[in-house]
Amino acid sequence: MIITRTPLRISFFGGGTDIERFWSQEDGCVLSCTIDKYIYVIVKESYDGRIHIRCFEDESVDSVDEIKHDLIREAMRLTGIKTGIEITILSDIPHTGSGLGSSSSLTVGLLNALYAFKGIELKKDALAQLACDIEINILGKPIGKQDQYIAAFGGMRVLTFKSNGNVEVQAVEPAYDIYKILKDHLLLFYTGVGRKAEGILEEQNRLINNTRPILREMKNQVAKASDIIARADIKGFGELMREGWIMKKQLASEISNSWINETIEKAYAAGALAAKITGAGGGGFLLIFCEPEFHDSVRNALGELKEFPFSFERQGSTKLFLN
Repeated sequence: MIITRTPLRISFFGGGTDIERFWSQEDGCVLSCTIDKYIYVIVKESYDGRIHIRCFEDESVDSVDEIKHDLIREAMRLTGIKTGIEITILSDIPHTGSGLGSSSSLTVGLLNALYAFKGIELKKDALAQLACDIEINILGKPIGKQDQYIAAFGGMRVLTFKSNGNVEVQAVEPAYDIYKILKDHLLLFYTGVGRKAEGILEEQNRLINNTRPILREMKNQVAKASDIIARADIKGFGELMREGWIMKKQLASEISNSWINETIEKAYAAGALAAKITGAGGGGFLLIFCEPEFHDSVRNALGELKEFPFSFERQGSTKLFLN
């Protein structure tokens, strides 16, 4: 039996510049960090030689080609496992369009578990690249590469997407505990609205020639954030987040809507300095930045939303158990 635990993530700055239509013309850059909300993958030999999948929809089939779950099917094809396996997927969050990178975390965790099942140890960059191959090249999803890499490496990272296709991964390690300070200034709420990112990202891809100046400024926020972190200017971090959300809303028509805008205005009125929908937008999770003394005020203002308390996670996809 193999069990892997792969963290979800919060992307702070630069989202959208990890899409190929951007980085193929100029380098993209993202500041992202993993959190202690996870996707668990359990893999074991099946009792009857068939393929059994326990996920959001259970499946029992005789061949890989019959598997409906596209990520599991392609991960098995890539790793060369053809039959005789049970795969169980567990998640700490709702599985419908979270905006926390859950699909990529699942893909990375699957590959980590399946290769371990075969007795093969892969490096983090190889796990991330293979996950990108499945999601982007094989399945043709209109997504970028940040989620796969942050899920594999973990921690707070600056990810630079080079025009030659390479990805540079740099740890953010200031001389103080940035994880604790940020945790004390952030709240995470589930909007209750699930959404598929593909439609929003397809529009975002189509509009890149028009929105490139905005994306370029969003990319430049990563360097500004790195400087702010080095100076321990936590208020400046929040102000930069607020600017980033204003820019992000201009990338596609469904990133925000009247309900999201009204909800964020409630948070601002209650004392929040910044707020953004995580991931592609349109629903999923709402990230709030505010001083600790305003936490209860914001919670009361957003009382209809479920809060997900979290901490930051310094590790990427990890094998918890091998037997």
